[in-house]
Amino acid sequence: MVRLPAMFVICILAVPLLPALGSEPPSTPVPTVGVTAASHLVGSGGHSYLDVRTEEEFKKGHVENSLNEKNTKFIEQVALHYDKEDNIIVGCLSGVRSELASADLIAAGFKNVKNMEGGYMAWVENGLAVNKPLVQEEL
Repeated sequence: MVRLPAMFVICILAVPLLPALGSEPPSTPVPTVGVTAASHLVGSGGHSYLDVRTEEEFKKGHVENSLNEKNTKFIEQVALHYDKEDNIIVGCLSGVRSELASADLIAAGFKNVKNMEGGYMAWVENGLAVNKPLVQEEL
């Protein structure tokens, strides 16, 4: 299996998660960490950050040093990049879709998955490093 840098990010279209939105939360509790803890875990190199926002959301700004990959086959794509034993922090915009995605990963046999509480919005609100598109200045 190809090993990826700790800050590898897959951005998926939310289509596979839409049926789950509005439904009950996962029946099995999903391990959750706050953004500061997530930042430390990812920064230590021991965890990867998996972004499950839409491509449009990702383009507006994302966790620093991340890679964007459009995908509609979520579990299959994640399995191409991560072993089921890898430590993965899952984030979205506010923490809802990432909780559902985390539950799907756990159900698929991924053992070390954590949802990032508050998502990208909380990451930004806490002043953690992000990449944003450069705005061209008018002449």
